[in-house]
Amino acid sequence: MLLPVLFMWIYLNRFYPEDVSFFETIKQLYPGIILGKLMLLSIMPDLLFVFVFYKTDSFKIATGMMVGGMPYLVASIFMLS
Repeated sequence: MLLPVLFMWIYLNRFYPEDVSFFETIKQLYPGIILGKLMLLSIMPDLLFVFVFYKTDSFKIATGMMVGGMPYLVASIFMLS
């Protein structure tokens, strides 16, 4: 469940290199659709690991990675609509 947050932090620090903290940037993005898109983008590393673990026949780990990404997917769907 921490991988999407870590990816979001890396993404924001890479493309928003200001003196504003991570939480201030999230507060600025919150009312808009941009945060929903960012959350949807942050699920991609989880989905990549699900694919890798599924191909190596580690189904329990793949299921755990998928379940860990579901809250972010649900939150992003509600923010995008």
